[in-house]
Amino acid sequence: MVTRHISIEIPESILIAEKTDEVSFAKELRVLAAVKLYEMGRLSSGRAAELADMSRVEFLMNLGRYKVFPFASELNDLESHAA
Repeated sequence: MVTRHISIEIPESILIAEKTDEVSFAKELRVLAAVKLYEMGRLSSGRAAELADMSRVEFLMNLGRYKVFPFASELNDLESHAA
């Protein structure tokens, strides 16, 4: 798998306020980005899990933590085809 490195600058005050370090914060940002992109329908659950660096099952099981319904897009598809 080919990967790309993306760099963003984070003010130290954010890390201090969050009581975290760069590595932990970067991992959390990846998960948050994956969850949001999945919620918006821009990534499938498999691709979002890949971005979050976890298995698909683990990703889906963690969505409740962010108040995101794991199968919203599938439910929407079913509802649109039933109408």
